[in-house]
Amino acid sequence: MIEDLGEECGIMGIFNGDNIVRNLATGLYALQHRGQESTGIAAANGEKVRVSKTMGLVASLMNSGKLDEIGENCFAAVGHVRYSTTGSRTLANAQPLLVTCKWGYLAVAHNGNITNAGKLRAEMEANGHIFQSTSDSEVFLHEISRTKADNLADAIRLAIPKFRGSYCLLFLTTDTMYVVRDGYGFRPLCLGKKGDSLVLASESCAFDLLGVKYERDVQPGEFLTITKNGMKTEQLIKKERRAFCIFEFIYFARPDSIIFEQSADKIRRKMGKKLAEESPVEADIVIPVPDSSSTAALGYAQASGIRFEIGLLRNHYVGRTFIDPTQDVREQKVKLKFNTINGVLKDKKVCLVDDSIVRGTTLKILCKMLRESGAKEVHIRIASPPVMQPCYFGMDFPSAKELVANSLAPNEVAKMLGVDSLGYLSVHGMRECTNAPNDYCGACFDGIYPEEV
Repeated sequence: MIEDLGEECGIMGIFNGDNIVRNLATGLYALQHRGQESTGIAAANGEKVRVSKTMGLVASLMNSGKLDEIGENCFAAVGHVRYSTTGSRTLANAQPLLVTCKWGYLAVAHNGNITNAGKLRAEMEANGHIFQSTSDSEVFLHEISRTKADNLADAIRLAIPKFRGSYCLLFLTTDTMYVVRDGYGFRPLCLGKKGDSLVLASESCAFDLLGVKYERDVQPGEFLTITKNGMKTEQLIKKERRAFCIFEFIYFARPDSIIFEQSADKIRRKMGKKLAEESPVEADIVIPVPDSSSTAALGYAQASGIRFEIGLLRNHYVGRTFIDPTQDVREQKVKLKFNTINGVLKDKKVCLVDDSIVRGTTLKILCKMLRESGAKEVHIRIASPPVMQPCYFGMDFPSAKELVANSLAPNEVAKMLGVDSLGYLSVHGMRECTNAPNDYCGACFDGIYPEEV
């Protein structure tokens, strides 16, 4: 997806072990694709919970010199990399958020989006609550603190069912880590072990750097309590169905991750193969839009028998394109971000595979670049259905009127892009590529939301 939608957030927690804070920071490197705006770690030493946060990448936090300080005598820590879906881009909104309440220190790291956060926050503010951030994650802390429970675990049990939307939550106190996943399971969260260490992460790729063994997913609605005495589990939220975000497979997750108990690489390749079956094309070469489309393009090439080539190179040191205020600047930045390999493209019928189209403005510039590099024909194949509706559960999708497929038919989109043909993967074909087609939320494609929004 060359328009670089917000890639969610990434969360990670480690309970027990050596060099916990340093290991947690290392794991967050593997989750950096899920958020580049801010990074933070909260660490518990039995007496206090201390936090260190910074705007920017994990490397900024590693180089700050503060990790050894908060990691001293630490036995548990939670970390976060952020991309804002709710709340402005400020250090106050960086996570983990840390407060003191009637049960002592409490930190939270959250991935997801709470659809009724505004309503709950307005009610709290009317009753005198004071907020330090504009993040919906802070509403969790206020809701927990105002319960009439006798202990923190019961406060979480009472508070969490009041929230709607998507959430994977890691709470940390001076002696306990609590883990909660929403009842639909929108966002991925997995559990791993290494010796006596228990590790939680948004994606299993964070385990690989640390030699952690993937055990299982935290189940939708599951509530884990982790102490030095071990881990207890209970079912806190029950829903009539599961609603895993299928866009995690299409774009967000790294291909080397296990999410929703499946290999992201395998599902993405299946989507490319199914796309070749549903939308074949006569072409000389198949090329991906790097990097998120590479796996799907490999699948398309394998199924179609068309030669796979690298026709585009990506410069990873150029920022997001959608922040630019003028079209001239946008086009210049696309050319800084991508470059064509003319010898591969010249006089070729090119099938360009991308994972999705949102607005289409950047893809239009890229197709023009392919033409200028000598491509005889340009055919676009999209390894997902047309994005028709906005997402309310954590993805930074624009409003429906900004989605090109919401107002234009595929042939009209092809004309707008200036290409010879355009083909999408069908909703049915997309779901068939998973092991449980009915367990996925595809509301951005079909408008069927798991709950009222």
